[in-house]
Amino acid sequence: MSVISEALRAMHSVATSVSHIDVVQPGSTLPAVPVKEDAADKPAPFVFPEGKHIIVGVPGAFTGTCHAQVPGYISQFEAFKAKGIQQISIVAVNDVFVLKAWKENLAPEGTPVRFISDDAGAFTTALGLGFDASPLLGGVRSKRYVIIANGDKIETIAVEQIPSQLTVTDAKTILAQLA
Repeated sequence: MSVISEALRAMHSVATSVSHIDVVQPGSTLPAVPVKEDAADKPAPFVFPEGKHIIVGVPGAFTGTCHAQVPGYISQFEAFKAKGIQQISIVAVNDVFVLKAWKENLAPEGTPVRFISDDAGAFTTALGLGFDASPLLGGVRSKRYVIIANGDKIETIAVEQIPSQLTVTDAKTILAQLA
């Protein structure tokens, strides 16, 4: 058996088991698992700021719906900040190089929005928000979700029932929910 087929079998096993993990709920603690932001060889725990912040989980960088969703968080960052949001993080089960390229593509002038690579899917899996996207994206990916947290405590969570839709996780809807 080749290394590739062994890896695919392992990914399928993980993808199948992902569906049996309970999804985090309001009041849950965000998992402190390694992610990558700046370099592929520098995993670090996902650090959550004190105060309110938003985590936007997306199935894949550069995919159509994700590419339509994320610009709203970038362009509305100041409006979110005015409503008390300290940080916005975009999280995808993609490698750090893809996330950095996507950030540059979406915000060539820069943005305070963080792009977090959950390349091994550890954060996504710990949240119970992974799904098997093998037919389209080649493996386990993140469901489309938005978490509003205070420090490491989840206050609210919105999850799209159909990952290719934006009904409860677009920036305008989330912004309207904030006090």
